[in-house]
Amino acid sequence: MKKLAFACAGLLLFLSTAVFAEQHADQALEHANAAVVQGEAGKAEGLVEHAKLAMEHTLAAAIVAKSIPKNHLEAAAKELQEAIDQGNLDHADVATKHAEAAVEHIKTSQQASNK
Repeated sequence: MKKLAFACAGLLLFLSTAVFAEQHADQALEHANAAVVQGEAGKAEGLVEHAKLAMEHTLAAAIVAKSIPKNHLEAAAKELQEAIDQGNLDHADVATKHAEAAVEHIKTSQQASNK
């Protein structure tokens, strides 16, 4: 009976971490897309605000992700950091390109985790 309870607890933990990563990846994608919109409008400050929120969710998702999705989330985090850095310098155009790259990495991580 204890073995069955242990197995069930392990399965629940595994499933909950997958859901946790997916929820954070969804939020990261939402904020990264918002950062792109702000950047396209030339609003570096708004881009930075959304890129920071996207970064938080991307890092949270990367903590529990594995393999290819984790690699893409880590790459997205690097792009978001570049977007933040460039946005803080008021270079909305360059920051937008980094935010767009982050969006692509987050999307790819989601596709890889759904396989």
